[in-house]
Amino acid sequence: MTSSESFAVLLDGGFVIKKLSRTLGRFPTAEDIENQCTTMQQHPALAGMRLLRIYFYHAPPATGMLVNPLDKSSTDLSKTPVFKRHESLLDTLELKPNFALRAGEAVVHNWKIGDFAYKSMIKNQRVLQPKDLVPNITQKGVDLRIGLDIARLSLRQLVSTIVVVTGDSDLIPAFKFARREGLRIVLDAMGHSIRRDLKAHADITI
Repeated sequence: MTSSESFAVLLDGGFVIKKLSRTLGRFPTAEDIENQCTTMQQHPALAGMRLLRIYFYHAPPATGMLVNPLDKSSTDLSKTPVFKRHESLLDTLELKPNFALRAGEAVVHNWKIGDFAYKSMIKNQRVLQPKDLVPNITQKGVDLRIGLDIARLSLRQLVSTIVVVTGDSDLIPAFKFARREGLRIVLDAMGHSIRRDLKAHADITI
C-alpha cells in the first residue's frame, strides 16, 4: 500500500470536545469521538483510501490547588469532575485502534467569571459571588504540535491527504506548506462557522 492511497486524521481535541458537547448535550466519550471519525471516513473525498492514523491533540487536565479570592475556599483541580472526565477520555482514546495522542500543556491562569454566571449577572444586575468563579485554564502547544505533524507527514510523504478537524485559522501556514509539498488538505469544521481564508487554504471542506 503506497502513500498515494493513504490519509491521516488530525483532531484538534479542544475543538472536537466543544462541538460534540453541544451536539450531544453532554461531555463526549471516546466512543463518540471514534464514531465521529468513522462517519468522516465515509466521505466521498476519502473513498478507497487507507487510514494511516488518527492523531488527537489535547492537553492533559490541569492539576494543583486554587484558592477562590472571594471566599478563600480551596479547589484541588485533580478532584474536580472536569479533571476526571478529561482523564478518562484521554486514557480510553489512547487504547483505541489507530489512535495516537499528542499532548499539549494545560496552563492555569487563576480564576475567571463563568459564562453562565456572566450572563446571569448582566440579566439580573447582581453582585459577583464565589460560585460564579471558575478555574481559568488554557491549552499551550496544541497548534504547534498539529503544525509540526502536518509538516512531518508532508515532508516524509507518508500520506497524500491530511484531514484536519478544527476551526482554528492559526493553522493556515501549515495548510499552505502541505499543499506546496503536493498533499491535499481536507478540512472538517463539524458545521462550525469558520473564516473564509481557512477554507481557501484547504482543498475540500466537509
